[in-house]
Order: sequence, then structure tokens, then C-alpha cells
Amino acid sequence: MTAPTLDAAFRIPDEVIFRELDGEAVVLNLDTGIYFGLDAVGTRIWRLIEARKPLKAVLDTLIDEYEAPPDRLQHDLLAFVERLGNKGLLSRG
Repeated sequence: MTAPTLDAAFRIPDEVIFRELDGEAVVLNLDTGIYFGLDAVGTRIWRLIEARKPLKAVLDTLIDEYEAPPDRLQHDLLAFVERLGNKGLLSRG
């Protein structure tokens, strides 16, 4: 996958399931068996992407909700999306 940008929107492929428990979650691709654990922040990002928000809108929400430098949030968001995309857990859409 090419590096994501803030203008991009992502979707969750049909073969990917998400289960949340106590603010943390697991994402599993049923076709490949690849799974990924999410902490509370990762779970929040997943929920925002699940709502079909472009990454810019996801970043704006994170800036409003977390006390971290915006450039750090942007870097972490793009790296998170790229990692999940490379594992087949997210796709552009």
C-alpha cells in the first residue's frame, strides 16, 4: 500500500471483523487469519474510520480529544493506517 495521506478515506474490508472489550479491541481478517490488537487510542481511531471519515476528519477529532502535539498525532495516525493497510485490515475507499 502506498503511504496514506490526510485526504484519503479508508474502509474496512468485508472479511475483517472487529471485537471490542473494555476499551481495547482485536481486528481479524477472516480470509488471511491476520489479526491486530488495538489499545484504547487505536480503538478510537478504528471507530472513526469505521464511520467512513476521511483521515483529516479523524485527525481533527483526535486533536480535540487528546492532549498531544498535532504533528505527533498526525504521524501516529498515518503510521497506524499504513500498518493496518499493509496487513489487509484496512483498504482505501
